[in-house]
Amino acid sequence: MANPVQFINQVRAEAAKITWPTRREVITTTIMVLIFASITSLFFFLVDLAIRTGLTQGLRLISG
Repeated sequence: MANPVQFINQVRAEAAKITWPTRREVITTTIMVLIFASITSLFFFLVDLAIRTGLTQGLRLISG
């Protein structure tokens, strides 16, 4: 078991290895996520609309 001072030193050494993304990378990936989320939500909206329309038409044919 390491003593607390060694542990803190090891944590600092590991934290120094972290590479943070640049501002441009963050903005680019954020825009990509928003675009793909919008496309995905539009896709599922259209699938839901098609299923709902198909079920509505099918139930109308059956009931009446």
